[in-house]
Amino acid sequence: MTAQIKPQRGILDIALYQGGASKIAGVENIVKLSSNENPFGSPEGAKEAFSRAAHNLHRYPNTDHTALRGAIGEIYNLDADRIICGVGSDEIITFLCQCYAGVGDEVIYTEHGFSMYKISALAAGATPVCVPERERVVDVDAILAACTQHTKLVFIANPANPTGTMIGTSDVARLADGLPAHVLLVLDGAYAEYVEGFDGGAAFVEARDNVVMTRTFSKIYGLGGVRIGWGYGPAAIIDVLNRVRGPFNLSEPQLAAAEAAVRDTAWVEKCRLDNARLRAWMAEALMEHGVPSDTSCTNFILARFHSQSEAEACDDFLKSNGLIVRRVAGYGLPNCLRITVGDESSCRRVAHTIGQFLEKTR
Repeated sequence: MTAQIKPQRGILDIALYQGGASKIAGVENIVKLSSNENPFGSPEGAKEAFSRAAHNLHRYPNTDHTALRGAIGEIYNLDADRIICGVGSDEIITFLCQCYAGVGDEVIYTEHGFSMYKISALAAGATPVCVPERERVVDVDAILAACTQHTKLVFIANPANPTGTMIGTSDVARLADGLPAHVLLVLDGAYAEYVEGFDGGAAFVEARDNVVMTRTFSKIYGLGGVRIGWGYGPAAIIDVLNRVRGPFNLSEPQLAAAEAAVRDTAWVEKCRLDNARLRAWMAEALMEHGVPSDTSCTNFILARFHSQSEAEACDDFLKSNGLIVRRVAGYGLPNCLRITVGDESSCRRVAHTIGQFLEKTR
């Protein structure tokens, strides 16, 4: 009987998203560097706001997220009426595919792009189209060449995950200007706060009607466990997205924690500076061991090994020493390991352990 009850087109083509591992069987006192979490945790004000909000768990939350949108608008100098909040930026990506792509439509993403672009496209019944990158960097020309009359959305992460690379303002402008009039460009800025003076694409949203920006509280704000993100776009597009957003998609503790976090600009600046210092140190330390990486604009490094077998063996050695990093073969990078920039002791420990592994094997 159930064989005749079939899911919508594309659903069974979805490979389940694999999050970063957090446990190693038989090993205690692990260091998790697999999910690009902020090693310094969350701002104290966000923790306190979350705790206070817990006293009202019996109350329904605000449905229009006015306070949080106002805080985001104030801190980032954006029009709060053009902001939408969701369960992580993932939910905003889902809304975009749900609203603007369907059966017969195409959604473009890049070779090593975030896996949720493909998943959300398939869930909407659309056809995901993967275009090549150039040396692990988004290739604007390849994207423009891949556009057809069926293309509805183009997703790029800038800076990108898992490569850590980014393209400059002129390339983003060339992409936005070169897309067909019926195509919406989505700039995923999950790691934007790690780049000094970078607006994540907000200026493009302000200047054009074919660009949307997504952001998250999961990275530099240290609220990955709370799951909250936001998007900024033309008023007409945000209006469409809000029509499919569940009225109570965010809880009061989520909203309170995020508002407190976004207002703590000193915390963000401290985390950005500490990350930049430790990221540079770790990249140099790994290079001294013969493990190169592209210049990263994020809170992780994509370490490149000689082969897939060497990368996997190194990962196993790291695990045996209580260190969890991320294999990224599923992102088309089988000879790489993505390593989150942790606190100073974690960075030194992972670099030292990789050095030990290479001394034994090379």
